[in-house]
Amino acid sequence: MVLLALMIAMMLAMLDNMIIGTAMPTIVGDLGGLEHLSWVVTSYTLATAASTPIWGKLGDMYGRKGVFLSSIVLFLIGSVLSGMAQDMGQLIAFRAVQGLGAGGLMVGVMAIIGDLIPPRERGKYQGMMAGVMALAMIGGPLVGGTITDHWGWRWTFYINLPLGAVALIAITAVLHLPKKRSEARIDYLGAALLTVGITAIVLVTTWGGTEYAWTSAVIMELIGLGVAALAGFVFRQTRAAEPILPLHIFRSRNFTLMSFIGFVVGFVMFGATLFLPLYQQSVQGASATNSGLLLLPMLGAMLVMSMVAGRVTTQTGRYKLFPVAGGALMVVGLYLLSLMDTETSRLTSGVYMAVVGLGMGCLMQITMLIAQNSVEMKDMGVASSSTTLFRTLGSSFGVAIMGALFNHRVQDEMARRAGALGSRMTEQSAQLDAASLAKLPEAAREAYQYAVTSGTHGAFLLGAVVAVPALIAAVFVKEVPLKGAGPKDEAEPAVAPVTEAV
Repeated sequence: MVLLALMIAMMLAMLDNMIIGTAMPTIVGDLGGLEHLSWVVTSYTLATAASTPIWGKLGDMYGRKGVFLSSIVLFLIGSVLSGMAQDMGQLIAFRAVQGLGAGGLMVGVMAIIGDLIPPRERGKYQGMMAGVMALAMIGGPLVGGTITDHWGWRWTFYINLPLGAVALIAITAVLHLPKKRSEARIDYLGAALLTVGITAIVLVTTWGGTEYAWTSAVIMELIGLGVAALAGFVFRQTRAAEPILPLHIFRSRNFTLMSFIGFVVGFVMFGATLFLPLYQQSVQGASATNSGLLLLPMLGAMLVMSMVAGRVTTQTGRYKLFPVAGGALMVVGLYLLSLMDTETSRLTSGVYMAVVGLGMGCLMQITMLIAQNSVEMKDMGVASSSTTLFRTLGSSFGVAIMGALFNHRVQDEMARRAGALGSRMTEQSAQLDAASLAKLPEAAREAYQYAVTSGTHGAFLLGAVVAVPALIAAVFVKEVPLKGAGPKDEAEPAVAPVTEAV
């Protein structure tokens, strides 16, 4: 029951943006404010990223259960308010409230599982977590479209209420964890500096190359502010009595390596899920719905490999193979995706996606497992939140940098192949929707398909290059024995695993 409730909470956090993305055209049509559209997603992402480390620390200081329940309640309040929004300004503000709650959902799930289940046994549950992620990525757009068409866009927020209520009731009734009460005060200055630093970084990656040029004064000021705030945060953590992010956890080589690999996984995964549907719709002629389903080879392979990795880790206690294999498969798979052209069949692209999915399946949950195994129990929350934060920042950088490269190559290719017409077509955005694409003359449509192929080639090739350092980092992982018991060994006393788990 506890695990079911945790999986529901995890799905709430992952499903939300997927559902809302499908409903956005309808929301804009009802509320107006097209110029503020991106802030509906950005405010949620900013609040989630900034609050993630704080939720983890609060759980370590005051007990996991109460803090986790608070994050669910805050998320549901934000959902109700978002559904009641009367204009775009209200919706953006209420989405930020929702994002603050969402920051505690994923961290809470990971940290509670870390408290309840020894690392040696935790691999068994990786398939469940990977399954929830895959279900959210595939089902989110489908559910969002169905709800918007039949019930209206406000129900894309209200649908969180019954799911959240089930999670709240189950966790309140059956989750029993030791109560904690720290006498130390929260490091408010450190929390403020970290929030400012993360906000500046996310805004740079969101606005750079779209709202503002990368060399504009606004972007340069944000970069300076972000660097100064993060430098101040690091200095503050060496002085605070109860630091938000204790720097001593980074003395563990494995924890530092997992943070870096998690960043790369976020960079690659969200870039792939952004550009693969675009390629399938623009070049392979898939509908918006089908392009989501065509990601099944990648997501299915990720799910299967995550389950295999979990089982093998539980049975053998050995795990170094998976970060190394995952890094290698990601490099190879992304390189294969960069080879796709206008003639690539869906079967071929499906095989390439499956290779990337196998790589991500080796890494998605193993990175969290190794990170948690590298710290003491008292730091379980900050270890979980730090790993989640680095993955979130990786996704922000991935979408921004791969997006900038994609847009640049598409616009250059359109200008070269279609002249002034091509430049006009993509001057606002390098991504055309299906309706706009269908209205183009045949020559212009072919030029756009070649341009998208060129753009995805550059984006995936960049992803492959970024994945290489992750492979190198994986080689240096030290295989520390996992805490807790694996399968009983006939030659060992039955009490040994219990003692080890305690």
